[in-house]
This record gives sequence, structure tokens and C-alpha cells, in this order.
Amino acid sequence: MKKVWITGADGHVGTALLNLLDCTEYQILTTDIDAVDITDIDEVTQYVRVNRPDVIINCAGMTNVAKCEEDVDMAYKVNAIGVRNIALAAEELHARVIQMSTDDVFDQESRIPYNEFDQVHPKTIYGKSKLAGERFLTQLSHRFVIIRSSWIYGIGKDFVDEVLTNVGKIKEMEVPNNQFGVPTSTKELAKIIQYFIDNDEYGLYHAVCKGSCSRYEYAKAILEFSGNAYKMEIHPIISRDAMRPSYSVLDNMMLRLTGIEEPKEWKEALKEYLEETGGIE
Repeated sequence: MKKVWITGADGHVGTALLNLLDCTEYQILTTDIDAVDITDIDEVTQYVRVNRPDVIINCAGMTNVAKCEEDVDMAYKVNAIGVRNIALAAEELHARVIQMSTDDVFDQESRIPYNEFDQVHPKTIYGKSKLAGERFLTQLSHRFVIIRSSWIYGIGKDFVDEVLTNVGKIKEMEVPNNQFGVPTSTKELAKIIQYFIDNDEYGLYHAVCKGSCSRYEYAKAILEFSGNAYKMEIHPIISRDAMRPSYSVLDNMMLRLTGIEEPKEWKEALKEYLEETGGIE
């Protein structure tokens, strides 16, 4: 039975993993910052030496883009040094590291989906710090998987929750129609992560649902699939927010090249999620 340590286990991806993984097949270890601070090398090393995980899934991170800009040192401490610490501790035991990353490592100036072989050029501190974490992992670990995803939703605070929470509170909502990405269900993402727990595949992978849309189209679909289309109007606007990428569509090229099943089409996954959960935290 593989022993799997999930850091940041109370977040979107960690929660989805706990819902998916069968505790009769895996021995699951979960921590958040109160249990293990990944920015503290001594805490991480001690935890790994005592618990000896076979696989470490790092879901911990500083993901608030605006806060990363405000506190640059903390962004790099969590998103880069935290990954370095995990990589060093894992290498001591020859444990596998699965690192969650982001589409923000790209400059968002393309209009063609980014694949794993495209050049990275992050513009935000969040993107730069996540890329630094990726580089630490590739330099320090021999057994790693980096998974980049985008527009992730699941149980917790996210865009799906934001839209549905506004239903009944306001009659109209303005949503950018010049921001493009791929809404990706944490349930679908968790399936990809489970594959990498079970199989000896390594490297850099993009993992998003199939297709793409504007944030405006995304909001309209949330209302439609939740049965709330008539309760609130969605109006398209042009966003000038430099912190929000205009184009962050990822291509799952490495999944296709290695014969790994891709996540579902984004509308199918969204509809399934809303039917199962209602979409509100």
C-alpha cells in the first residue's frame, strides 16, 4: 500500500483528492500549514523522515495573485522555497513529488493554446514564484511530476461559487468577455493526479478539461447548468485588469503523447459538478 502525503489538503485540489482516493488502497497523510509549514526545511525534513511517504503531492501554495504582488518575499517563500524543501526531503527517501502549478507561467500574449514545450514568460509575481518552484523541483528531484492547470473549481471559494452566491442578491453581473481559459474541475484533475500516483510516469504535464471559453461564457454556463439562467443577467465587459491573464488556454499535449486519458470536456465536467454539489461552498 502506497503512503501518500498531501500538503495543503484543505484546499480545492486536496479536498478533491481525499474524495477520490480510497483509503483501503492508499495510506493517506494530510497536512495544512498548522501541521507542517513547508517553508521550514526542518519541519518538512522531520515529517518526511518520520512518516516516510512514497508520494508527496504538493497542493500548498500562495495563490492570491494580488497578495503575491503585495508580499513578494512571502510569495517566493511559499511557492518556491516550499517546493525546494519538499524536493530535498523527498530525494533523501527517493519519494516521488507531484507538484501543482499554473498557467500563469506563460505571458498570455498568444492566441494558440500553450503546450508543455512552449517558452515560459510569467508577468505576475505569482507566476514567477510558481515557475521558480518548478525549477527547484527539476533541479533537485529525480522523481517528479509537475502538473499545470487553470481556472480550477471545486468545493470552496472560486468563480463558480462567486457567480452562484450572487444569484438572489443582485439582478445583474458584469463579467469579462476578453479573458479566455479552460474551466477545470478538481474532480477531473484529481483523476489525473491519481494516475501519476499509480504509474511510473514523470515530467511536465498540462491537465485541463477539453475546450476553452471566455469568462463571460463560463458564467453563462454556470447559470444555465444550475437552473438559474432566468434569475440573474450576465453582461459582457472588457477587462483592463493586468493581474488577470487575457489568454491562459493550456493544451494537454503531453497527456496525448504519452497515451494518458485527458479530462472531460469543460461543459460536461461543469454540468456534472453542479448536479452533484450545487456549486456553493
